[in-house]
Amino acid sequence: MPNRLGREKSPYLLQHAENPVEWFPWGEEAFGKARAENKPIFLSIGYSTCHWCHVMAHESFESAEVAAVMNRKFVNIKVDREERPDVDRVYMTFVQATTGGGGWPMSVWLTPELKPFVGGTYFPPEDRWGQPGFPKVLERIAAAWKQDREKISEQGTKIIAALAQSGAAIADPAPKLGRKTLGAAYQQIARSYDAHEGGFGVAPKFPRPVALNFLTRVYARSPQSESGKHALEMSLFTLRKMAAGGMHDHIGGGFHRYSVDAYWHVPHFEKMLYDQAQLAIAYLEAFQITRDPLFESVARNVLDYVRRDMTAKGAGFFSAEDADSAVPDNPTKKTEGAFYVWDKKEIDSALGPAAEVFNFHYAVKAEGNVPAGGDPHGEFTGKNIPIELGSLAATAKHFGKDEGEVREILGKARETLFALRAKRPRPHLDDKIITAWNGLMIAAFARAAQILGDAG
Repeated sequence: MPNRLGREKSPYLLQHAENPVEWFPWGEEAFGKARAENKPIFLSIGYSTCHWCHVMAHESFESAEVAAVMNRKFVNIKVDREERPDVDRVYMTFVQATTGGGGWPMSVWLTPELKPFVGGTYFPPEDRWGQPGFPKVLERIAAAWKQDREKISEQGTKIIAALAQSGAAIADPAPKLGRKTLGAAYQQIARSYDAHEGGFGVAPKFPRPVALNFLTRVYARSPQSESGKHALEMSLFTLRKMAAGGMHDHIGGGFHRYSVDAYWHVPHFEKMLYDQAQLAIAYLEAFQITRDPLFESVARNVLDYVRRDMTAKGAGFFSAEDADSAVPDNPTKKTEGAFYVWDKKEIDSALGPAAEVFNFHYAVKAEGNVPAGGDPHGEFTGKNIPIELGSLAATAKHFGKDEGEVREILGKARETLFALRAKRPRPHLDDKIITAWNGLMIAAFARAAQILGDAG
């Protein structure tokens, strides 16, 4: 029988309705049970297209043995962070403040009064990668609660007070956004810029379209200054690197969530609506400044993907597509990126003579092109993620052809592979329609119509 999540509407909660864990949705029924039985709450927050949420679910929440411990010693609550961003925000603040990091799945233990006292993200089923196994964590927290619940409750109260005080100290009732603040923001971004591969910081690399859009505005305020020129250079170089990378879906359009490496090669394969919206605007603005057709092409590519795969029939845009999907020749097994990766033999068979040009341009290899460091679980052995390591001009020179001919060959090859890929099991679609994300996407289409002069 489904647990209580079977009555919910959230795609994420419904994914867990058949777990042996006695999940509760966020609400008074769960809180009342925790108070009545004086049990701590285990709160798990995630979303339906989250790869690591799926991993932890398969490893732990689908295990009868782990579920037995959870059901006996905790009141267990599942929250969809996209359905309840308010709840997610509160406990993410706690996890980030106490661990120095955050992410999903988010795992937090609370007192019956909803005060957090332990937090983290993904926990493996056994000790691994320097992390304790989830069953061990459950047993330790349950034992600590039994032995000293009053001290833990007091600790939770102090944590809440400290976070509230910190928030009050940071908050400025009348923030002033002036030249000094903008300059400090520019300097902070510039310090983390990767001049070799684009982007900011080290792996994993996120697209950070807000930072890119900020940099174009630094340029617009002072286009002749050194900071203005450097701001534009950082933004354009990063956009070009992302467009060439494997994080960009060269076959079907749009961008995956982030790159697990520093080279934009191996993506975390989920696709989020808000990323498509913000990146489309970033590429449109780059085209406005440079009139480089590459930026126009990428923007159209993103918007075409959203219209085709993320648009509801009545109205509105869907939220996301999953990172995981069924392996084509083994529908009972799901792996990350199964819908998107390729065997060289498959490409050669589909493209015929054009395969040589395609494989050269997109770095396809018989042994696969995924670096060992980008495949910790061995899911991409022998697989290829299309990535442009060289330019169209370089490919044309290599084959002694003109660029127009190579462009046509690659375009037809992508169409052929797109049709072949469409026969594979598709990733799960999160069909929630979120107002804020739809607003971003509508803005992107409106900007495209203005900038490109194209209402279609």
